[in-house]
Amino acid sequence: MIALSEIEKTIQGFAQLGLTIEAAHWLLKVYELEQENFTHFELREAAEPKFILLTTNGVLGEKQRVILPANAFVFPLRLMLNLLAHEMLHVKQKAKNGLIEDKNEREFQAYYENLFHKEFPLVPELSPFQQKAFGNKALEYYNRMEKGSDLQKKYAEQKEEVERLISEI
Repeated sequence: MIALSEIEKTIQGFAQLGLTIEAAHWLLKVYELEQENFTHFELREAAEPKFILLTTNGVLGEKQRVILPANAFVFPLRLMLNLLAHEMLHVKQKAKNGLIEDKNEREFQAYYENLFHKEFPLVPELSPFQQKAFGNKALEYYNRMEKGSDLQKKYAEQKEEVERLISEI
């Protein structure tokens, strides 16, 4: 694995040349985030530090594209890698085989992944501040699931892991 400092230098070079999509593709390879159900990246308007939006778009069960801000890689690389992993998990969740239709389940799984990196173990850990924020988002989506439902029961143990992590920060 290439050292994170070297990856940051490479990404800065891509960013200076305005090669956001190329940088994102390179990161997919380096961090083993590639998904069969992924078609391509598209750009949206530049993001602000307090609101960085990446989305996965496409019909459930069909190929997906990820839309990212034109200035995605001016932000901390650890954060952007986690946001990219979040979206690539959504790409996987929306594939015909293994389709997860419930948005709350998809989001809970993706935020859980950002905290524990079980699907994408090469992705670096978030800062404690970001872990707490992402953990709270995971709990928000867990709480949006029907109270006492099979879905909540399915994720009860993971919810406890998230709560423990937040309490330790």
